[in-house]
Amino acid sequence: MIRVLIADDQALVRAGFHSLLARADDIEVVGEAVDGRDAVAQTARLRPDVVLMDVRMPLLDGIAATEQIVADPHMAATRVIVVTTFELDEYIHRALRAGASGFLLKDLDPDELRRAVRVVAAGEALLAPSVTRRLIGAFTRRGAALPPGLAAAGAGLTEREREVVALVGRGLSNEEIAAALVISPATAKTHVSHAMTKLGARDRAQLVVFAYETGLV
Repeated sequence: MIRVLIADDQALVRAGFHSLLARADDIEVVGEAVDGRDAVAQTARLRPDVVLMDVRMPLLDGIAATEQIVADPHMAATRVIVVTTFELDEYIHRALRAGASGFLLKDLDPDELRRAVRVVAAGEALLAPSVTRRLIGAFTRRGAALPPGLAAAGAGLTEREREVVALVGRGLSNEEIAAALVISPATAKTHVSHAMTKLGARDRAQLVVFAYETGLV
């Protein structure tokens, strides 16, 4: 069972997400947070698998709350999906830097929401609908420094691993990477895992940061 915390200051939004997720047999909503501080506190207490984190919240915004959750080793198993809108796309880069594992637009359909939660909970892929993929590319090319350790570790990647990371940066799944490189999905997954280990990356989101900020994409 995937345990989810919904963090949004709008009661109607929380109720909507709760209703949509409750229809899935493998997802359980374990709590709702009304502001960023509440989201961090409830995450520490409930240890959900996934937090749906709105960007704009009182007391502590969603990006800062994400940073606190990701930085706390006691909450290392929790993945954060940042919820944004077209008007807030400038937050995508900050969310990536903070350690968010995925992104959703608020006008998503119910199936996409449930699929997103499953994908991020499994740690398999960064959510990358085509529009979000383009936005990630635009905002990660602004020249900010790499997360600690990523730049130095990049020298240890093999040529094949660099190819794989570049494809991860374009938003491809393991299956799509396998097709592009004419290898098996299992081999693609192994290359992704090795690259994450060498770079000290928490998840595929940080591989995307590395791919864009080192010019692989």
